[in-house]
Amino acid sequence: MPAKTPAPVTLTGRHVRLEPLTRDHLPDLFAAGGNDDAVWQWQGGPTPRTETELGEKLDTVLTGDYVAFAVVLLETGRAIGWTTYLDISPVDERLEIGWTWYGSAYWRSAVNTESKLLLLTHAFEDLGMGRVQWKTDHMNQRSQNAIARLGASREGVLRRHRLRPDGTWRDSVYFSMLKDEWPAAKERLTERLARG
Repeated sequence: MPAKTPAPVTLTGRHVRLEPLTRDHLPDLFAAGGNDDAVWQWQGGPTPRTETELGEKLDTVLTGDYVAFAVVLLETGRAIGWTTYLDISPVDERLEIGWTWYGSAYWRSAVNTESKLLLLTHAFEDLGMGRVQWKTDHMNQRSQNAIARLGASREGVLRRHRLRPDGTWRDSVYFSMLKDEWPAAKERLTERLARG
């Protein structure tokens, strides 16, 4: 029996709530990460300098083949980034977590750990996925470190995988986690969150 196809859903933790992304989140999202070159360096395309430009990126997510979530900080009730499920194949029991960004004020906080814990729990335990994958630019060491801290295994590199907006070529580093690796990873992530 194949895994279930993800649908819009709200996932709530102690620090963040992942809720279906809409255009209503745009003002908060721009306040959190618009016009910030550090946030958009590896996202593909130019840094959105205006709310309208960020809205164009948001529309791409909303009209694409994604299940997109706004990452809402519970303390403030404001959206501080977004994350998506993509490359979804229920028959193959796999999906990817990607096109994730948070305002730089929330880097190296509980936000990413809890967001990924919520997404992975939903993918493995509710949807029945057997594999979750990530990919990132080979030059984006911060992202690679964050993915590895989740307990994902680095699988390899697809060379000359994507053309960057500046005309250079990106190699993509792939990571994955399998369903039998999930219980140990979940325990580690839960302990990390409890330690603060």
